[in-house]
Amino acid sequence: MKKKRILFTGGGTAGHVIVNLALIPFYQDKGWEIDYIGSYNGIEPKLIGQLEGVTYHPISTGKLRRYISKENLKDPFKVIKGTMQAYRIIGKRKPSVIFSKGGFVSVPVVAAAKLRGVPSVIHESDFTPGLANKLSIPFTKKVLATFPETMQYLPEKKAEYVGAVVRDELFKGSREKGLEFAGLTGQLPVLLIMGGSGGSHKINQTVRESLPELLKSFQIIHICGLDKIDDSIDENGYVQFEYINDELKDIFAASDYILSRAGSNAIFEFLALGIPMLLVPLSKGASRGDQIINAKSFLEKGYAKVLEEEELTEQTLQHHLSKLIESGPMMVKEMQEYKSEKSRDRVIEIINRVSKS
Repeated sequence: MKKKRILFTGGGTAGHVIVNLALIPFYQDKGWEIDYIGSYNGIEPKLIGQLEGVTYHPISTGKLRRYISKENLKDPFKVIKGTMQAYRIIGKRKPSVIFSKGGFVSVPVVAAAKLRGVPSVIHESDFTPGLANKLSIPFTKKVLATFPETMQYLPEKKAEYVGAVVRDELFKGSREKGLEFAGLTGQLPVLLIMGGSGGSHKINQTVRESLPELLKSFQIIHICGLDKIDDSIDENGYVQFEYINDELKDIFAASDYILSRAGSNAIFEFLALGIPMLLVPLSKGASRGDQIINAKSFLEKGYAKVLEEEELTEQTLQHHLSKLIESGPMMVKEMQEYKSEKSRDRVIEIINRVSKS
């Protein structure tokens, strides 16, 4: 009997890959053949390219820039080239279904899938749909939402609310292993700082300037982004990493509080794990404002505190972290009321339902 084949796509940032990483193990266990179409230079080759049993295919991709650049003139041609590449890959690999997590690499793939007659499913993580998914929706069979409020922005006949897909492995972390990996004692509360997969210059700079005061209250694990480690800092109780992958579950288990950007996949992971969070969403000047909306939703539900990037200083950071400590027990209580709808199982059910036999 011929094995079924699924093709995943999505990339540009870790947020466009994490949900795929949560789903791929299921299809590996079921014996499906697995392909992944991503970019040449994004984060997805690092996260996906080395996975056993997954064939990685890079294609050309454009990029949405919110500033004037001559590169904008080249992007339509990159998208056309990427669509042609995806069309050939899909024709050769013959997947039964395609699952897209978004990012601009996904647009050519979903369009090519439509041309090939292969059904696709899109997952939208943010409160409001991103441009890549907006462009892809006409070509897809189903579009799945993480926030229930997102349903109002999606076509009724295609849309379905499924909730957040969280990687099972994150619930298997060890605080002891996390502290050992970070070289910390845990004698003070552990604050995990994350600026997104690319890191955040503003967060990194403010945290480092605030270290003398912060280290009175916390031991700090700082995931600061590629090439963003400051080797001049040698403070007891402060450790830096560019990126953490395999040990992340243990780092989460070791963390009492989190300071983070407000990407949807990340904050729903913190919510599922019950870790009080202070969110510094990416400013509207550098994005479409999706993280601001995500953070506001979590603030209103009592899951997080929020500090706008424009207001981020040494003084405001220390003040908001103090408030986070005060509000932590109530925040954890609110998080415990959050009910997981077994989102991963629901997504798999939908993918399998629309799959070609």
